[in-house]
Amino acid sequence: MLEPGNNNELPPIPGKRYFTIGEVSELCMVKPHVLRYWEQEFEELSPVKRRGNRRYYQRQDVLVIRQIRSLLYDQGFTIGGARGRLQGEEARVDATQTQQVVRQLRTELEDILKILRR
Repeated sequence: MLEPGNNNELPPIPGKRYFTIGEVSELCMVKPHVLRYWEQEFEELSPVKRRGNRRYYQRQDVLVIRQIRSLLYDQGFTIGGARGRLQGEEARVDATQTQQVVRQLRTELEDILKILRR
């Protein structure tokens, strides 16, 4: 998934259930029109659409977008290559994704601890 070095440049994912396309754009450092294009190209990416065709992404969608971003921008894959890589990784559990989630949870828990100590 994401290389550990690439995680530092992206902001942490807040503990929300749904994110708007604008929020995901900022969290993943990708423009909204690119996100809409990726929805067409990657079947793993399917945000919930509500009234007025508004997109609402879940945490898992944000992680997939970050993975796609890493494959395309950092590792130099083409769209087709990234699609194949994602489909190949779907069958097995990715340790770096687990590490990213654990790192994110640890950061959030440390923030809560700081608030509680005040």
